[in-house]
Amino acid sequence: MNQILSLAGTPAASPLGYYSWAFGQAARDPFYIMVVIYIFFPYFSAVVVGDPVRGQSLIGYINASVGFVLAATILFLGAIADTVGRRKPWILVTYGTIALGGFLLWWVKPGSEGLSLYSSVGLIFIIMVAFAYAEVFHNAMLPSITPAERAGEVSGLAYALGNFGAVSMMVFVLFAFALPGVQDWPFLPERPLLGIDHSLNEHDRIVGPISGIWLVIFILPVLLFTPDGLSRGITWRQAARTGIREVATTLRQLIKHYSNIAVYLVARMLFNDGMVGVLIFGGVYAAGNFGWETITLLIFGLTTSVSAMIGAYLGGRLEDRLGSMRTLKVSIFGSATLLVVLTSITPETLFFVIPASDEPVWAFPYFRTLAELAYLATNQAFALFFVTGLSASRTLMAKISPPEMATQFFGLYGLSGSITAFLAPLLVAVVTDITQSQRIGFASLVMLIVVGGLMLGLVREEQATRAVAE
Repeated sequence: MNQILSLAGTPAASPLGYYSWAFGQAARDPFYIMVVIYIFFPYFSAVVVGDPVRGQSLIGYINASVGFVLAATILFLGAIADTVGRRKPWILVTYGTIALGGFLLWWVKPGSEGLSLYSSVGLIFIIMVAFAYAEVFHNAMLPSITPAERAGEVSGLAYALGNFGAVSMMVFVLFAFALPGVQDWPFLPERPLLGIDHSLNEHDRIVGPISGIWLVIFILPVLLFTPDGLSRGITWRQAARTGIREVATTLRQLIKHYSNIAVYLVARMLFNDGMVGVLIFGGVYAAGNFGWETITLLIFGLTTSVSAMIGAYLGGRLEDRLGSMRTLKVSIFGSATLLVVLTSITPETLFFVIPASDEPVWAFPYFRTLAELAYLATNQAFALFFVTGLSASRTLMAKISPPEMATQFFGLYGLSGSITAFLAPLLVAVVTDITQSQRIGFASLVMLIVVGGLMLGLVREEQATRAVAE
């Protein structure tokens, strides 16, 4: 019986091992979707800060600061983790930090109650840094555990599980906390569960603790069933010295021997920053532009996550048939086009010039105007393209890397998505500040997506060979 090899050229894990790895994303993504995209960040911007324009700028500067810290540290931490050999201890610490931070978000309140604005900003900063570290350490496990011929499927499944988890959590929050007391539908509780008080924005703040609990539960399959690398029996001081040397060596060889991979990493930095930026600011933009509050944002996030879940799974299957490069190019330029369409929609206009009435088009109490429905529908299409692109970009990196160095290069791939994570938030923050327009600030992300997509045309979908040691 032939042994099934992983992307790294080593024996792949059992199905239990690599399917359990996918649950790491099921643990992480719902936190990001609920806290960063749809509920907590819009609440922080509109209610805690109290000014949507200033709030969007502040969130941009927080994320930009996170990006600067990651640029200075994460490459070295990744190399040290590779040198030590084991990644689960890093996963335990980073995921634990995110979960604890989620619980503390309960005390981020408007006014003088709870944490101060500066303390709240600091807490969000720590959570975002830990989240980026957790993503790198988790992703770096993929090449050594996943069968090479199933990489697209497993990567797509992970994103699908992440969005399925977000859908499940949003349905729970919507029907347990947000809708009761607002709508008198017969299938709802009379009052929000756990004594949640809408007037104190507790239905917004509760997503932090709930997301933290969810994360702790669903990271367990990774910790229990996914095989970890073997400890190399060296001290942390030795690992740090070796890791720093390997960073210098890898970067030197990347430019000289792996130019195709280097171009891809730069392209990915740009289009990934832009596409992720749309997610970060999509809810913030909608809250300020249309005045959407918690329930509307929850429904918005719920439908978008369903679209993303479908796109992730089908996109992963399609990618194994059509190829990663073709799938990725379609996803990038589809995302750029749809971002332009998103920013063309305001309460008064569609597609920049078509007047839109503010009269309700149906009796449902949410998304009542034509403009709101158009924004909702366009965002569903964006979610399909975006998540398909995320999955395809991850497997493309595995396909163009030398098999015997897959773990090292895949770790560098993860790092490349973090070391310039400040670009999109900083671009939005600066453009929003200069123009005093959420719309123009949000639209500026299209530049990153398009430039990254054009650079992708220079990348060849061919596997590199290991460079001869100098």
